[in-house]
Amino acid sequence: MTDSPTAITVVPANQASWDDLRTVFGERGVPHHCQCQWFKFPSKQWRAMPQQERESHLRDQTRCGEPEAETTTGLVAYLDGEPVGWCAVEPRTEYPRLRTMRVPWTGREEDRDDPGVWTVTCFVVRTGYRRRGVSRALTEAAVEHAREHGATAVEGYALLTEPGREIVWGELFVGAKSTYEACGFDEVSAPTPRRRVMRIDFAR
Repeated sequence: MTDSPTAITVVPANQASWDDLRTVFGERGVPHHCQCQWFKFPSKQWRAMPQQERESHLRDQTRCGEPEAETTTGLVAYLDGEPVGWCAVEPRTEYPRLRTMRVPWTGREEDRDDPGVWTVTCFVVRTGYRRRGVSRALTEAAVEHAREHGATAVEGYALLTEPGREIVWGELFVGAKSTYEACGFDEVSAPTPRRRVMRIDFAR
């Protein structure tokens, strides 16, 4: 989908292989455990779900290895041909848990069932490939992907990073505010002291 000067290429997940996506998610840690299903199911159901079942859901959702598929749930980033990152991006209505969460609704008047609004919910960047522009490349590609598929807007729920404050990597699965800003997103609300709703509205 996109290429960057640092040889980062981003493609829809259905154009990537399942093995490549499994490489990004790894064999341990939070991404491997979650399989990007946190926003897909109610908390109780998610907690009771075996990890293998979560993995099966992700495979069905992404349709990896099916380039002719009409839908997929995210993007895969490559650095010099090596799979290094993932982001989830699709219509906001595809994330049932979002409807009941403080983020993103506090301080907003927004139609929660607007199918035209897409959202970026999660980033995964492999250890050893961070701070190399992967998240920014994924964010830029997510905007393009949403626009190409008819979105009227795309938003993310960023973490506000502060100089001198240590960031646990797991916290940044939502993306950093600075990355969203660099990709043209504007802040529309601050639902918590450290979280910001960032958004791009496309011209109609």
